[in-house]
Amino acid sequence: MKISDSIHALKIPFQILDPTGQCITRFVYVYLIYGREITLIDSGVASSERIILDYLRDTGRKPEEIAGLILTHAHPDHIGAAQAIKEVSGCSVAAHGSDRAWIENPDQQLKDRPVPGFNSLVRGCVQVDRILNEGDVLDLGQGLSLSVLHTPGHSPGSISLWMPEEGALFSADAIALAGEMPIYDDIRLSMNSIRRLKDIAGIKLLLSAWDEPRRGEDAYRVMDRSLEYLQRIDRAVIRAAERKGSDDPMQICKEAIKELGLPEMMANPL
Repeated sequence: MKISDSIHALKIPFQILDPTGQCITRFVYVYLIYGREITLIDSGVASSERIILDYLRDTGRKPEEIAGLILTHAHPDHIGAAQAIKEVSGCSVAAHGSDRAWIENPDQQLKDRPVPGFNSLVRGCVQVDRILNEGDVLDLGQGLSLSVLHTPGHSPGSISLWMPEEGALFSADAIALAGEMPIYDDIRLSMNSIRRLKDIAGIKLLLSAWDEPRRGEDAYRVMDRSLEYLQRIDRAVIRAAERKGSDDPMQICKEAIKELGLPEMMANPL
């Protein structure tokens, strides 16, 4: 899907397993930026390279033109096809240092964070060639740039990317969707990151990994709803912990999910 002359969005479907073994259909957005060369933001799950490379050819571009792959964080639906993309294009891979270990060692990530069906989502490891830090500015050529914003909470090394020339904010998974599966490592950091993104003036496009593109004022409304949702979750988790008198995260999660009126399948190791 063409968002602008320089930004293209690809919606990639995939499936995950809930704790009962049932398949749940999900999707993730990856983004292509056509500058002097091509920059890919996230790689999707394993086998997503087919969709990405087919799209490039359909728009008259070549896989070898991908010069850079930016991984917004280490979760499987963002790094799954990174190895394949790098093999085909020879691109450099960039990510925040706090998520580097899980990108370069998916087996360790699975051990630390046992996501159901993980091995079907990630093809293998990939080396991070460049560490991105808060405030870095990437020159994409043809008058385009990306500023790196460290937006932790969803994961320690989560980053968002701001393209001032287009008024486009690539938020990855930093902004939780009300009513969807709440995933975060640190809810305080998550809320602080959303507030920070909300303070950016002139957002014309909000390009998330797990939501449809949002334009203008709708982008700010989504962030407001996200903050309210995280606050509801936080209160539900605190009450669940007090009722259960336990520090077992899965028990607390199940109780909080029930209070929030969310489907039971959302209570899983994510």
